[in-house]
Amino acid sequence: MTSAFALPVEKTVPSARVEDLKDDFTEVFELLFGLLVDVIRTRQPALTGILFKDNGAASIPEELRVPALQMTGIWFQLLSIAEENVAMRARRKLESTGGPDNVAGSFSNVIAEVAAMGVTAEDVRAALVETEVCPTITAHPTEAKRVTVLEIHRRIYRGLVDLESTRWTPREREVLMRNLRAEIDLLWMTGELRLEKPTVEQEIAWGLHFFQENLYAQTPLVVEHLAAALRRHYPEEPITVQPVLKFSTWIGGDRDGNPFVTASVTRTALDEYRRAAIEHLLKRVEGLARTLSISANTIPVPEEFNRVLADVLAATGRGDEIVARNPGEIFRHFFTAVRDRLIATGFPGRNAARPYASASELTRHILAAERALTAMNAADLALLRVRPLRWECEIFGFRTAALDVRQNSTVVNRTVQAVWQRLHPSEPVPEPNTPAWLARITSELAKPTERLPAFADLPADEAEMLAVLDVIRDTRQGPDPKAIGAVILSMTTSTADVLAFYLLAKYQGLIPDEDGPDPSPFTVVPLFETIEDLQRAEGIVAELFEQPVVRRALRARDHIQEIMLGYSDSNKDGGFLCSSWELVKAQKRLVEIGRKKGVKISFFHGRGGSVSRGGAPTGRAIAAQPAGTVNGRLRITEQGEVVSSKFANRGTTFYQLELLAASVIAHTLKSTREPQLRPNAEQDETTEALAGLSLASYRKLIEQPGLIDYFNAAAPVEELALLKLGSRPARRFGAKALGDLRAIPWVFAWSQNRHLITGWYGIGTAVESYLKIRGDEGLVLLRKMFAENRFFRLMLDEVEKTLLLADMDIAADYAALVPDREVRERILGMVQAEYARTLGAVRLITESDHIARRFPALHRRTEHVRPLIGRTNRWQVDLLAEFRREERTPEEKQKILAPLLLSMNCIAGGLGWTG
Repeated sequence: MTSAFALPVEKTVPSARVEDLKDDFTEVFELLFGLLVDVIRTRQPALTGILFKDNGAASIPEELRVPALQMTGIWFQLLSIAEENVAMRARRKLESTGGPDNVAGSFSNVIAEVAAMGVTAEDVRAALVETEVCPTITAHPTEAKRVTVLEIHRRIYRGLVDLESTRWTPREREVLMRNLRAEIDLLWMTGELRLEKPTVEQEIAWGLHFFQENLYAQTPLVVEHLAAALRRHYPEEPITVQPVLKFSTWIGGDRDGNPFVTASVTRTALDEYRRAAIEHLLKRVEGLARTLSISANTIPVPEEFNRVLADVLAATGRGDEIVARNPGEIFRHFFTAVRDRLIATGFPGRNAARPYASASELTRHILAAERALTAMNAADLALLRVRPLRWECEIFGFRTAALDVRQNSTVVNRTVQAVWQRLHPSEPVPEPNTPAWLARITSELAKPTERLPAFADLPADEAEMLAVLDVIRDTRQGPDPKAIGAVILSMTTSTADVLAFYLLAKYQGLIPDEDGPDPSPFTVVPLFETIEDLQRAEGIVAELFEQPVVRRALRARDHIQEIMLGYSDSNKDGGFLCSSWELVKAQKRLVEIGRKKGVKISFFHGRGGSVSRGGAPTGRAIAAQPAGTVNGRLRITEQGEVVSSKFANRGTTFYQLELLAASVIAHTLKSTREPQLRPNAEQDETTEALAGLSLASYRKLIEQPGLIDYFNAAAPVEELALLKLGSRPARRFGAKALGDLRAIPWVFAWSQNRHLITGWYGIGTAVESYLKIRGDEGLVLLRKMFAENRFFRLMLDEVEKTLLLADMDIAADYAALVPDREVRERILGMVQAEYARTLGAVRLITESDHIARRFPALHRRTEHVRPLIGRTNRWQVDLLAEFRREERTPEEKQKILAPLLLSMNCIAGGLGWTG
């Protein structure tokens, strides 16, 4: 579960109501704590004194290491479950006492606000036509919990929900309590560590778990809430609602740095997502076939529906048999026939029915039933039973989620080189990203091209690149072309990088030569990740829009170009403030280029769970985006532990989806009208100055001689590779040089050792230097920005929360692991000094004497977890020292490994994120 640290707004409640909820939290806290203590007294009675009476213990007997760390981790998990339950109670109480418009971030709240602002129904209608919000489930290795553990967590959460009811007798309540204790006991006996790295196939099952448990069912309900809000606030002018949510996934398609994601695996992933979607639709259709027992003998049936029914029955090959089973019950006939066709679609050979040619064909049939029921004066049945199924078909289709394919530009360029060497062996091949390289690519794109021959001698990576393009082509020709999403080109550094991908697509028959219509255009999404690439993005995109192949694709996509922005690598390059500001500037520049070229820019935000990887409260993060940069379309990655924190339970799933979609609609309709987002040259210049100063300070640290040695020694960097988090190979962890550092282990390691420099470093020096020049006048301006500027406020809030989690005393304990005294003292000294400066700067601007006291729910949680996290950190330092001793035998190291890995899980659970 992601804690209030990673999702500080959505999982808590407005500060004005925290006092009202203390009783709820205390009740749940004491209940779970008592049950856990009872389990421990049975399983490991020696732990009770160590863990609950002597919280300052700096060491622990060897035989109790694993159970002690296991208990600590379980308590952090239970605490997060308690917080989620209490937050859900708070939202229900708020709606019960103040009405739906009073729940901040809900559709009711947002639509009420835009109506009060004078936004017309026509403006709302036009915005909704353009709205498409797409959470994207990714397989980044940041989830430390197995599906088995997540399932136990869900049952514990459901147990808490059951106990909220006052209807139980004492005997019934005792049974519920025993069941809850049994689940905690099962959690203890299950164990949390993965014994083997998960396969990609297991990651696919992990992602599907959230759809099957919650996303399939909750998403159409979210759309219904939007419809209800529109009816309430625009009663005179009905606004038709279509699903505004779609889903994408990278699991099984993200091959950047993961050789285990092959073309075969991608094909398997597509099959699994398709099968899951069809199985879900089958359950829904079968349910309607059982329940809609309407007889044509009692009420007239619209003739139009009779014609559709006849067609569907004929397509089954057994229409007479279906009709004879329930004479006159036409909706049972209809949905039984639809069921037959769905079975034929998902499981060829099981019956003689004609498969559905497309998901849209099924949608049209469901709509016919919906309209028939409405015409028969059964509108509630149409809206409450049938319309949700139609929306599910529109949202999930025969695909569950659109599978993106991600690959690095280096692999794409190597593949083009390999193809050219074989097509034209006597011609020299230009070097990538040279003028000759770009000229050759554009020349090839302009030629009529036949499919490539099957080269027998291509290197493995290059052969795989062509093979996955074959998978894309085959899928686009299947019953749900949307099953393949975008091609994400990571580390895009030039126009030629993108065009190289288009060229490979053309070679493999994905792009027609002629300038004609393309009903399913091949979409390449450039991903700009580093500071340098963000700064060059404007020029790259402007040049792309001049290319004929791109212009053809844009025409087929209603002149919409998606662009992905990376938060992790830009943060690693330039630090938190500089990265955040460069992302804002890049969006403004790209939207302006799009406006000039007649192209609508749609942003895909590659955020992670931690602050330094873009994690921030959803509503506030979207509200702080520059005016005019959302325009109804937003994609956002949901990574690792964030997925389970948002989508593991139904109520939270519903809330998170509604919050995301409502925030996009709010920004679309309100951002250009809000004074907080109007351009302000003075404030922009100030932010630019602060970003530059913070960058200089941050770069001074990471370019220090010995920084990599310090990083590897003062954090469990190499050891992280042994934690079985994801299917990616271990070489993504650890580093011998700065360029080797990957963003996820970079953040993970600095979090584990409580330095957390990725969320605050450089800001103290930036503010201090700025005020030396601007003095009191500068301080007045910074405080004004804190009060009025959404971006600046959000940035400073997240820095302040991160400072609360950082601990310089514990950081010093980890630094003691660095063997070079001079390196240790120099780098630790820089971190400690900058921490003090940043702490002082935040207090000065916010005019607060206590760090993060403005976030009472965050403080409440911190009080509970800080002693346990700190103690776990000290245990981890001891374990690292033992594990790294050269004289240790492999057997001795193996004995230390389990508690060491558990300590990583515990710290991640206490902080609320892994990376």
